[in-house]
Amino acid sequence: MTAPEGPIILFDAECVLCSANAWFVLKRDRRARFRLASMQEPAGAALCEAHGVDPSRPDTMLVIDGASVWRDSDAVIAVCAGLGFPWRALTVLRYLPRSLRDPPYRWVARHRYRLFGRRATCWIPPAGYRDRLL
Repeated sequence: MTAPEGPIILFDAECVLCSANAWFVLKRDRRARFRLASMQEPAGAALCEAHGVDPSRPDTMLVIDGASVWRDSDAVIAVCAGLGFPWRALTVLRYLPRSLRDPPYRWVARHRYRLFGRRATCWIPPAGYRDRLL
């Protein structure tokens, strides 16, 4: 599989919160920099497995940009950095130690279905954005 240009965000398309985040990114990524891949689809599942995440039980989102891979709060910060102003301002969070950033991220990730719900089918973006999904 050949990776497209730009960073790839791997997300759980059955998770309501994760799908809302994917839609948020698509609408605010004015330069169309990011590509998205559902962990439930073959391309996303293969990328997850290649980076140590079980696509049938995802516990994080991943951002893959060439040889760089971010997960947990680092992935959120990488997305904010790529979205530009005003979201880039949130990259100041990278100066907090991961030991403070990652536990809240992991707590929400573990409880996301209970807190936000789970879709019966994977989220699919509107037609104008489908070219940005793998």
